[in-house]
Amino acid sequence: MAHVTNFKEAGFDSLFDELNWRGLISQSTDRDQLADALNGGPITYYCGFDPTAASLHIGNLVQLINMRHLQEAGHHPIALVGGATGLIGDPRQSGERTLNPKEVVEGWAQRLKKQIGTILVTDGDNPARFVSNYDWTARMSVIDFLRDVGKNFRMGTMLSKDTVARRLNSDEGISFTEFSYQVLQGNDFLHLYDKFGCALQLGGSDQWGNLTSGLDLIRKVRGESVDVFTSPIITDSQGKKFGKSEGNAVWLDPTMLSPYKFYQFWFNQPDGEMLKLLKAFTFLPKAEIERLSHEAEINPGAREAQKTLAWEVTSFVHGEKVTQEALDAASALFGRGGDLKSIGFETLQASIDGLKIENEEGEKVFAKAVIGERIAQAAVSAGLFKSISEARKTIKSGGVYINNERVEDQDQELTGEDFLASHVALIRRGKKAVGAVELG
Repeated sequence: MAHVTNFKEAGFDSLFDELNWRGLISQSTDRDQLADALNGGPITYYCGFDPTAASLHIGNLVQLINMRHLQEAGHHPIALVGGATGLIGDPRQSGERTLNPKEVVEGWAQRLKKQIGTILVTDGDNPARFVSNYDWTARMSVIDFLRDVGKNFRMGTMLSKDTVARRLNSDEGISFTEFSYQVLQGNDFLHLYDKFGCALQLGGSDQWGNLTSGLDLIRKVRGESVDVFTSPIITDSQGKKFGKSEGNAVWLDPTMLSPYKFYQFWFNQPDGEMLKLLKAFTFLPKAEIERLSHEAEINPGAREAQKTLAWEVTSFVHGEKVTQEALDAASALFGRGGDLKSIGFETLQASIDGLKIENEEGEKVFAKAVIGERIAQAAVSAGLFKSISEARKTIKSGGVYINNERVEDQDQELTGEDFLASHVALIRRGKKAVGAVELG
């Protein structure tokens, strides 16, 4: 995992100053009060993650990074995996959510807990605590919920929440189930305040209305002041939210998005986004981030900022060993070093997925080849050449490689050893054009 610094190591006088500089604080309660809370003695804070999918994504990663910043500063984290709220789902900007079966939600909750446990510190003097709101919500009857919790919420306030107001004015409207979500989340904050002295809740800026419902509830029934703050929603270059509802989710689970593709996602970010992304998604010191951002401006071809960003984020999520494998695969694929045969099968599969071609049915598949077939023919099948004569001519001039080994003979044939993991062979034309053929 990438080294995680606290605010002093990163070159800041206080935790609040660091989070503010990194752009990780969007909306908040009174900023002076919040700064005092963050910069004072240890407080207990929480963030909720609903199991509405089998994995978290990089929108959730922002919250986990915020939680880790606070944990490194000595504050006590609670990760709430919403076993109850996950059965409902918070209201989306448009359209009702599909309600998933309880056993599916429970399975997803366990997966999310495991993911979070690889990012927050779960041992030592200040381990993260895991809770599920199903444990206290399921024990409440409808009457108890309405009498003890619901009576403290006013319809006018609930209707004025941004997402609720937007849904009410849409053709879809909003169900009572999703409308009640803010009451459940408010009750979560109250429960954690009573049981653990939790005094701060974190979330994304689209959660502001839900976060303040807990703040208002605690003030009303306990007469105490607590804090909330949100971080900005991360968007792609088109301004769309990186989230599963937008169809372009960048998942944290390696079985849903390979570490290789995760690494490439960060590596392919544009120069103009480097300062923002390095601030928000890495723990690098301020001086180093500013240096890298400057390098991206004056020497964009080196892509030092992108390489650093990709390494830092991927190793934070997936660990250094897996990240190095992804890096080696990218280098080996284009003949820049590394042994293709040493790359794990899953990493290899992910790295060459983009080399598939379209068959007659319009499906993306690897071109087929058999042992004993001439490499010139296989290179044509892989889409690297238009004709065998063109392929043979390039082989003669030394411009064709099989698994990064130069092809010396125009009539050279494929052997069983050419198929990596007994599956695919990589053929390269020059430095950049790469194709693949699958044994079959």
